[in-house]
Formats: sequence, C-alpha cells, structure tokens
Amino acid sequence: MILSFILFMIMFLGGIGMMGIAHELPDFQALVFVGGLLLMCLSLAYMMRAGRDGATRRSNSWGGKATE
Repeated sequence: MILSFILFMIMFLGGIGMMGIAHELPDFQALVFVGGLLLMCLSLAYMMRAGRDGATRRSNSWGGKATE
C-alpha cells in the first residue's frame, strides 16, 4: 500500500508540475498541459482502483432492495 501511495504521489505531483510549466515552454504548450492533465487523471484512477477494496470493485453498489 505504501508503494502504491508513493507511485500515486509521483504521478499526481508530476502532472501538476507538467501543467505548471506548460505556459513557460516556447513550443508544445498544449501537449505538455494535456499530458499533465492525463497524468493526474491516471493517478487518481490508479489510486481508486488500487485502494483497499478498490472503489471500482464493489460487489454490492446499492445497499437496499429495488423496491425501497
């Protein structure tokens, strides 16, 4: 779990850093910004997937019956 968190932080902060430096670059500003945005999205998706039970691996998403 610690390694997952470290990987998440590297990807998340790297994405923020890429978006932050995108406006200073003379060329490919949009590509660097979009790359940073995708890196942040992938890091959040990875953390949701790799969590303790995983937010995307629920066996019972709804608590009640269909008639409730």
